[in-house]
Amino acid sequence: MTVEHILAKLVSFPVLGGESNLSIIHWIRDYITSHGVEVNLLPNSEGNKASLHCRIGPDTDGGVILSGHTDVVPVEGQEWTTDPFVLTEKGDGKWYGRGSCDMKGFIACCLAALPHMVKANLKKPIYFAFSYDEEVGCLAGPELAQAMKTHYRETPKYAIIGEPSLMEPIVGQKGIYILETYVNGSAGHSSRIKQEVSAIHESMRLILWLENKMDQLIANQRLDDRFHPPHSSIHIGLVNGGIAPNVIADKAHFYWDLRTIPMDDMGSIVAEFEAHCRKREEELRKLFPDFSIKTVENHPPVPHLDTKADDAIVDLVKRLSGNATLNTVSYAAEAGQFADEGFQSAICGPGSIAQAHRADEYISHEQLEKGMEMMNKLIQELSSASFA
Repeated sequence: MTVEHILAKLVSFPVLGGESNLSIIHWIRDYITSHGVEVNLLPNSEGNKASLHCRIGPDTDGGVILSGHTDVVPVEGQEWTTDPFVLTEKGDGKWYGRGSCDMKGFIACCLAALPHMVKANLKKPIYFAFSYDEEVGCLAGPELAQAMKTHYRETPKYAIIGEPSLMEPIVGQKGIYILETYVNGSAGHSSRIKQEVSAIHESMRLILWLENKMDQLIANQRLDDRFHPPHSSIHIGLVNGGIAPNVIADKAHFYWDLRTIPMDDMGSIVAEFEAHCRKREEELRKLFPDFSIKTVENHPPVPHLDTKADDAIVDLVKRLSGNATLNTVSYAAEAGQFADEGFQSAICGPGSIAQAHRADEYISHEQLEKGMEMMNKLIQELSSASFA
């Protein structure tokens, strides 16, 4: 099958983040096993989702993991000019469809190259590692990365995460943590604002504390110019509370995300916020004994990626991509999770992140070709007796 035929099949599975991915993962499994490769599924506890991993080539140490995710973001509310789950070519050198860029294009390249991988005289193995629920918080990444470390007798050395980067090597990503903060105050008539504790007013003070914390990090020169913006960011994206203008709100909550550069520790920032919350509770319980602030995870933290320029993976990805320019990204991906398990990791894949998550998402023919070129170069590299 050509890469376009495989991509068309992958796009036809409308698997959204958070939903069962068994339809697409079983198709991928059957395709891989049809080429004589043993496949391992890593199901979730409910059994309605699974990651997939396999090894192509010899059972030796080293080798390269090719990592991708099988889920996509919703299309509801977007104005598509094509059916988002039918790969469509308009004669403009682009293939349109949800996930065509992010990141089924990369998985299609992996699968299209599989017959050549199987026939090649590989000296080091190639691994596939395809996950679920990446789009809702990289939820399956840690377990899959750990499985790549423990399942095989010999351990892979490198991991290439094929997020769309226009084939540019990405050596850094910000970490991300999304949280929800709930404030419990006392209801009352709005004229009694000084005698009650408004959950909305206190939420605004907490939000201002978070914004001031971000500004403090910048003022303290906690900067990394490889990123845009070059600092850790704290953003409040949703606020709810209150029932009427003349009623003091007894309930309010807000959602916030924390995106950290590698030099900043997200756990320390959250701990400092929690310490501030405990002080506010102590002060305001003198006025209203049941006042409380509770912060919970929206989803688990995703670690940053901080690959060094002199790591061997960097030279490898430069050779495979034909691109010597290194870059970083501010979005979350599974690369940091693979790096945390000890794999030298980088992001590099076909397509542009600017096309991801939007109506009429596409990947160009040229980028698919470049993705296939990378696969062919990888086969050549791992067929060389000198590859380390």
